[in-house]
Amino acid sequence: MVNEESTEPEPSEDPRYAGFPPGFFDRVDPSSDHNFYSEPRIVTHIDTDAIAAVGALYEELKLGGRILDVMSSWVSHFVDTPDDLVALGMNAFELEENRQATSWVQHDLNLNPQLPFEDASFDGVVCCVSIDYLVRPLEVFDEVHRCLKDGGVFVNSFSNRCFPTKAIRGWGQTDDRGHVSIVGEYYRLTGPWRDVQAELRTSAAASGDPLFAVWGFKE
Repeated sequence: MVNEESTEPEPSEDPRYAGFPPGFFDRVDPSSDHNFYSEPRIVTHIDTDAIAAVGALYEELKLGGRILDVMSSWVSHFVDTPDDLVALGMNAFELEENRQATSWVQHDLNLNPQLPFEDASFDGVVCCVSIDYLVRPLEVFDEVHRCLKDGGVFVNSFSNRCFPTKAIRGWGQTDDRGHVSIVGEYYRLTGPWRDVQAELRTSAAASGDPLFAVWGFKE
């Protein structure tokens, strides 16, 4: 395990962000994420059908070997646990409770988007219902790409629920279709990635939480 303190992140000066509107990556609550996530939340943030859709996608993509779950918590939603699952998240208690993880790292990606892993060290990376909280997503995507083996997949899944004060303003100001477009733009501006796909993974007729996913493979 690694324990890392955090303070409020500085805005990114990466020129790739120029295409996003001013204030897009600001948040209603700009205070330290370390404070917000200091208390454990042993709850699920999507309903059972959406959770099943996450697991089914992981099965479909045949995620195995060494997998990194970024912005993780006490549960990782795999049907069959990978041989080696590293959970990286904000709250140490939650990460310790993750029974699928073989190891965990406490790390604030908004404070420091650099991942503490070697190049080409993972077969796959997943991020479940957390992409909307990243204030420097392009740097995080760069790091995921670096840490993936050639051909490794990066899977982002998300719904229409979040902590609204901690999600970026751009996320809160658009709809489900817009959320898919935002994540797709992150792939377009980083990588290179191939075979990027986006799907609604739950039934459009269902009354519960929708589960959207966008994924792509490292070139």
